[in-house]
Amino acid sequence: MKNYLWNMFASIKNGQLAKKSVIITSRKNISESFLKILWNEGFISGYRILSQNDKKIEIFLKYTRTGKPAINSLKCLSKPGQRLYYSAKQIWKLDSSKTFLIISTNQGLKTINQCKKDKVGGEPLVVIT
Repeated sequence: MKNYLWNMFASIKNGQLAKKSVIITSRKNISESFLKILWNEGFISGYRILSQNDKKIEIFLKYTRTGKPAINSLKCLSKPGQRLYYSAKQIWKLDSSKTFLIISTNQGLKTINQCKKDKVGGEPLVVIT
């Protein structure tokens, strides 16, 4: 898969461990669609493209009132050496109430609930708790 997507995951993890409010990563289409899902689900405060360099994205990390990160853990499921795919039937068997799963489908990145609604399968990228 794309190496820059895993770099962005690592940047988000490390930024939240260091209690940073803003991190800067490289801008790719798949990264923007991933950030759009995170923003819609309330895991980040927002993101924007830098005005000085349009190849970089500024991500605003979100924390709770007690100072804990909104994203407790970001775990990659499918790895470059060992791909993992779920069919539409297998996705229905997964419990989406405890964890948040982002799946790469032929229609773009989707959440597990969107995949169930659209009856489509794909490659699970990341589990967020």
